[in-house]
Amino acid sequence: MNARPSDRLAIAIAQLNSTVGDIAGNVEKVRRARATAAAQGADLVVFPELFIAGYPPEDLVLKPAFQAACRAAMEDLARETATPGPALLVGAPWLDGGKLYNAVALLDGGTIAALRYKVDLPNYGVFDEKRVFAAGPMPGPVSFRGVRLGVPICEDIWSAEVVECLAETGAEMLVVPNGSPYWRQKGDVRINIAVARVTEQGLPTVYVNQIGGQDELVFDGVSFGLHADCSLAFQLCGFQETIVTTHWVRDGGTWRCENGPMVASDEADRADYAACVLGLRDYVNKNGFPGVVLGLSGGIDSALCAAIAVDALGPARVRCIMMPYKFTAQVSLDDAAACAKALGVKYEILPIAAAVEGLEAALAPAFAGKARDVTEENLQARARGVILMGISNKFNLMVVTTGNKSEMSVGYATLYGDMNGGFNPIKDLYKTEVFRLSHLRNVWKPEDAMGPGGIVIPENIITRPPTAELRENQTDQDSLPPYDVLDAVLERLVEREEPIAAIVAAGFDRDTVVRVERMLNIAEYKRRQAAPGVKVTLKNFGRDRRYPITNRFRDPGTPLPKPDVSLLTGQPVKTEAFDF
Repeated sequence: MNARPSDRLAIAIAQLNSTVGDIAGNVEKVRRARATAAAQGADLVVFPELFIAGYPPEDLVLKPAFQAACRAAMEDLARETATPGPALLVGAPWLDGGKLYNAVALLDGGTIAALRYKVDLPNYGVFDEKRVFAAGPMPGPVSFRGVRLGVPICEDIWSAEVVECLAETGAEMLVVPNGSPYWRQKGDVRINIAVARVTEQGLPTVYVNQIGGQDELVFDGVSFGLHADCSLAFQLCGFQETIVTTHWVRDGGTWRCENGPMVASDEADRADYAACVLGLRDYVNKNGFPGVVLGLSGGIDSALCAAIAVDALGPARVRCIMMPYKFTAQVSLDDAAACAKALGVKYEILPIAAAVEGLEAALAPAFAGKARDVTEENLQARARGVILMGISNKFNLMVVTTGNKSEMSVGYATLYGDMNGGFNPIKDLYKTEVFRLSHLRNVWKPEDAMGPGGIVIPENIITRPPTAELRENQTDQDSLPPYDVLDAVLERLVEREEPIAAIVAAGFDRDTVVRVERMLNIAEYKRRQAAPGVKVTLKNFGRDRRYPITNRFRDPGTPLPKPDVSLLTGQPVKTEAFDF
């Protein structure tokens, strides 16, 4: 095919990891990407949404100084495009007429050649853009090298109106900058949304997504393109930075990609594990910690967290502490040591007997005449928490918290004890998923993982019944339903928001469902104080699910608990799960 210059367009996909607030660092990434794309023969480099600011900037974007710094950076980059090399399609917050927009700019020939503003601002789940941005006007296409490009921004393609407007005003192709965070099976949702828009308007689509961790969110990349017939034009890797130039040719009135790269994306448990690794890595690195410390108990949660930490940071940056007490079984000591050896981490044993007995002695006058109960058990967890925080303070290591979503759902965790820490990579994984990912990690690891291959979580850790080891012969199932039942009920209560009657109708025991729903509701105060952690499910605790702590509503048919002792007195309410 002898194509005229205006019938060819080389578009570089800059699937990169920006850092919120690091304007200088993000600008430098743009510069390096432009140089790389120039060497690949690109005409245009497309970056993810709000790349100069980092996404999502949340209320940081309301600071006038931040807005001004982002604008100055865009103007500097625009001037640099006067030098030979590709044009840039890059996003930043933009103040116009007293309103702040989520904008994307075409930087070409030394100028800001075009600006487009996001129209459809998401305001659900993890998104809160209406809080900080104004909705832009319906856009028309951008003229670039003889091609009319439609540039909807992320959410603008999740409904039909913006793309329809672009098609009616002459767009030949869609180029979509995105900040689309990961959650399980999100890739299928994105593809289906894009296919719907292509089906409606017949416009080939280039979908550019960012990668990286930002607090609780992880962005998985997996940028892709679609032809006008909805066939896949290209697909890039997941959870890794890459700059790839795709070559498009106008053929028969439409644009097609020549020999676009096709990289299979990780799915299901593999994607969840990769997300946990990337989320922890970026949280630690972007916040400047030299490494992490965690308690390695011989249990499966801490073992999986240790594996994730080593894959994220390398064994030299991970320090594991075993903190035994009189209830710690020898098998726990053996399993923790074996796990640490397999991972290659620094491992220490720091007994807590002196700390626990000292606390009990200090409290003895206040506890006179009171029977031993969960209070004394929690002193063990709190002693361990103090030790980990002491090591954190002394060595500037971030404490990795190791509680799973099942525990956080029902309050099976101790405030200021095992809940201490800066970040939790498994916070959004139910216990049954922790087991699955532990099995998985013993036979597979992500390409960019920094840990060893092979079995890193001893099989005995996976098969042994879970226990907190806070009293003799304790197992989790003493206090909780079996995890396969608990997790199935929780998934229906949390992700699906199903009423109790529907869950019971699906075959679950009513008393169990009522009990789990009650524990879920009264543990909200604990979750508000929990460390942030990677989001992998449709609805995580934190950004997705924001329930009131003071909440007397119960599902119809569930009796309201009678008030016990006022929380204002500092006394715990004696209910099944409402402990500290």
